[in-house]
Amino acid sequence: MSDNKAKDLIDSIKNKGKSLEAEMSFFDHIDVLRKHLLRGLAVVTLFTCVAFYFSDFIWSKIIMGPKDPSFWTYRMGCKIAAMIPSLAQDFCITKIDAKIINTEMSGQFTLQMTSCIMAGLILGIPYLLFEVWLFIKPALLETERKSSQGFVFFASVLFLLGVLFGYYFIAPWSINFLINFTVDPGIENTFTIDSYLSTVLTLTLGTGIIFQLPVVIFILSKLGVMTPQFMRKNRRYAAILILVIAAVITPTADPFTMMIVALPLFLLYELSIMISSNIQKKKLKAEALFFKN
Repeated sequence: MSDNKAKDLIDSIKNKGKSLEAEMSFFDHIDVLRKHLLRGLAVVTLFTCVAFYFSDFIWSKIIMGPKDPSFWTYRMGCKIAAMIPSLAQDFCITKIDAKIINTEMSGQFTLQMTSCIMAGLILGIPYLLFEVWLFIKPALLETERKSSQGFVFFASVLFLLGVLFGYYFIAPWSINFLINFTVDPGIENTFTIDSYLSTVLTLTLGTGIIFQLPVVIFILSKLGVMTPQFMRKNRRYAAILILVIAAVITPTADPFTMMIVALPLFLLYELSIMISSNIQKKKLKAEALFFKN
């Protein structure tokens, strides 16, 4: 065997060994991810079982809450209307006429299971984020670990704040508007329970996801994709987009209600600018120190 052939054979064996090592490493990562997901699924399942035990309370007090005129949001609206009489018509809700029906044989059982699973998922979000953090933590540098230690806490707090804001502010006004809206007085509004539950979950979870904006900006700023200069330069376009989102989320003609929804989004955008600016300052400081040394 010539020297060239022997060398080619040795190189082939080395390359094969590297590919096998990489393949094993990939499957090792998949196995670790599987364990994190299984633990997260176990916690969500536990919360789902707890929610199933309290299913009567969840249905009557939480899910059907925005349909009840005695709901906290409507009571606060009446108090505001008492101080500002011009807002009485839009804010003081004392009657909600709507007939909600079930059209499927197993519809109510399915809805009970769906609501319990969604409740378990919402309650389990903080732990799921914690498992995600545990999975990506080994791949981070020491400085990156320190700078992102509060990721789980802040992401969980923002999500829960978004869910509460969507449930207590966006969902009630939107549901009240849609229930009472008619194209023609001769058309009676009768809604399926599927439609009602879907509306409540979409508005509530959607707001929780929107409240993750600072977390997304944090990640993009760390990657160098987003800068505070870009966000400040496009603030006016962001303001227009926020107002459009607020108008879509709250399908009422009242600008005061729309501004109540838009205000937290404006604050989240400004908070995102501050986060991006802080990350950029740390990067510039680290670069200056590196070149100085």
